[in-house]
Amino acid sequence: MSFVERLKADVVCLKASLRTLRLTTPIGKHPTRVFPAVVEELAAKFGDRPALISEHETFSYRQLDERANRYARWARAQDVAKGDTVCLIMPNRPEYFAIWLGITRAGGVVALINTNLTGQSLCHSINVVTPKHIITASAFVDQVMAIRSQITSGAKLWLHGDSPDDLPRIDKDVMTRSPDRLAANERVPLTIEDRALYIYTSGTTGMPKPANINHYRLMLASHGFAGIMNTQPTDVSYDCLPMYHTVGGVVAPGAILIAGGTLVIREKFSAREFWDDIARWNCTIFHYIGELCRYLVHTPPHPKETSHKLRLACGNGLRPDVWHEFKQRFRVPQIIEFYAATEGNVQLFNFDGKEGSVGRIPWFLRHRFPVKLVKFDIEKEQPVRDARGLCIECAVGEPGEMIGHIVKDPSKPGARFEGYATAAETEKKILRDVFKKGDTWFRTGDLMRKEAGGYFYFVDRIGDTFRWKGENVATSEVSEAISVFPGIVEANIYGVMVPGREGRAGMAAVVVDDAFDLAKFRTYLAKQLPDYARPVFLRIRGEIEVTATFKQKKVDLVKMGFDPMQTKDAIYFNNPQAGAFERLDAALYQRIVSGQVRI
Repeated sequence: MSFVERLKADVVCLKASLRTLRLTTPIGKHPTRVFPAVVEELAAKFGDRPALISEHETFSYRQLDERANRYARWARAQDVAKGDTVCLIMPNRPEYFAIWLGITRAGGVVALINTNLTGQSLCHSINVVTPKHIITASAFVDQVMAIRSQITSGAKLWLHGDSPDDLPRIDKDVMTRSPDRLAANERVPLTIEDRALYIYTSGTTGMPKPANINHYRLMLASHGFAGIMNTQPTDVSYDCLPMYHTVGGVVAPGAILIAGGTLVIREKFSAREFWDDIARWNCTIFHYIGELCRYLVHTPPHPKETSHKLRLACGNGLRPDVWHEFKQRFRVPQIIEFYAATEGNVQLFNFDGKEGSVGRIPWFLRHRFPVKLVKFDIEKEQPVRDARGLCIECAVGEPGEMIGHIVKDPSKPGARFEGYATAAETEKKILRDVFKKGDTWFRTGDLMRKEAGGYFYFVDRIGDTFRWKGENVATSEVSEAISVFPGIVEANIYGVMVPGREGRAGMAAVVVDDAFDLAKFRTYLAKQLPDYARPVFLRIRGEIEVTATFKQKKVDLVKMGFDPMQTKDAIYFNNPQAGAFERLDAALYQRIVSGQVRI
C-alpha cells in the first residue's frame, strides 16, 4: 500500500470518525439520556414524518413515541419493575420496535427471542433470563405452548394477534392505555448503565447465549452507525434482517431514526422481491449480513437491480469471492463492511471499500480501538503462550485470534464488554494475563490476519479451522477458492473425522447447477489449493442450510461425516489412486474407515 493510498484511506476514515465522534462523545456526558428519551426528542422534532414503514403498519415519529408510551404503561400495570425481563417473540414489523422501546422506557429488560426456535432451544432461551412475562405473536403461539409447562419462572403469557387459545391479548390491552407522554411520577430513573435488552448469539455451536445490552450500547449503536453511514433526513433505509438480531433490530432502526429518516421493515428477506422493494420505497441504504449478498448475486437479472437510488450498503459477512461482482453488477456506490459482535468490544470498519477486508484501524484511532492478534494453537483451541505465560502477538500476515482490551472507561466506548446473562458464559470470553499480569481481553473466537497496509481479513471461526496432514486448513479460504469455479452456486467447508487418521479430512457440501463438471473441478482444485487443503469428500446438496442471520450451519454436517447411509445426498471421495472423484457407497465407505484405502 503506497503512501498516497494510505493517505486517501486515512482521510476517508477521518471524516467518518469525526462524524461518529460528534454523535457518540456526548453519550457518556449525559448518563440519564437513554435511547427511549431520545425517541421522545425525535417525536417532538419530526412529528408526523414517517419513521417506520411496513406492509402491516406505518408509524410516524409521533405515533412511534405514543405507541411506546402505551407499552410503558402496560409494563407498569403488570408490575414490571426496573430490571425485570419480558420475552418478545414476534416477526419483523414496526410494532416490534415499539414494544421493546416502551418496556425499556418503563425500566424493563426485553429478551429478543429468535422466532425460529422450538423445543429445548426455545425453552432454554426463555428460562435463562427468568422472565416475568412472555409476549408472543399469534404465529408463534403453538411453539410457546408446546414448552409452556417447562418454563420455570412462572411467566405470564400474552398474545399479540388472533388465536383460538384463551390468552390475554396485549394488542387490545395497550390500546386502552394513554399514548400521552409519561408523567414524572410514571417515569423510572434510568441511566446508560442500566440493562435494556438481551440479544442472543446465533447458537451455531450450542444453545443461544443472551448477551447483555445496556442503554449505553443502544446509544452507541444508534448514534455510532448514524455517523458511520452519515444518515440524513432524506434517507430511506431497507431492513429485511431479523429484528431479534443486533443489526436488524438496533443498528438499522436506530441509525436512521437518529437522523430523521425512514426505515422500511420487511418481515423476511426475499432475493426475488428485493429489488422491487428497493425501487418501490426509493431506498437509499440497505443492511446486509452473512450470505445475503451471495443470494442476490445468484439470482437471475432483475429489471430494477440497477435502476435504484441506493447510495450505500452496510453490513458484515460480504465474502471476497462475492464482493466485486456484487458491487459491479448492482452498481452500489459504496459498501461499508464492518466487523463486530453483539456482546464484544472489537469493532472494525472498512470505510474505503477495500475488497475483502473487514476493516482497518488507522494510526489516529488505535488508542480508541485497542485490538490485537495473538498466536493461536488450532488443536488446543487456545492462544499460544511464551515461557512467561503471556500471549504472543502475531506478525504481519500471520493468522491469529483477534482480541480486544477490556477497559471500562467512558472516553473509550469501543473497549467495553458487557458480558452475558450468566457469569460462567461471560468468563469464557475473557482472556487474562495476556501481555502483562492482570490485564483482561475479550476473545472474539475469530481468526484474522493483518496485512502490511493495516487491513484486517477474516480467516475463520475458531472450531471451523481444522488440521489435516499436519497443516491448518481455514475453511473460509477453501470456500473462497471453490466458490468461483463454474457451476458452484454455494459451498460450505468443514472437517470430518476419519478412523485411524489424525486430524480431520476436508469435506465440501456444495450446491451446483448444470455448468458443474466434476472432472474439471478436481483438476481446478489441484491448481488452486495445496494437497492438504483440497476436499477429500464432496457432498452435492440441494441447498446449504443457514441460520436466520444467514450464517452457514455446520454442526449437523460435521456429525454426519461422510457416511453415505446418513443422507440421500450424493457423496464423492477424492481418490488419489484413481485420480478422480468416485461416488461413495457403503462398500467404499467401509474400505476407507477400515484403513484399506489411502487418503
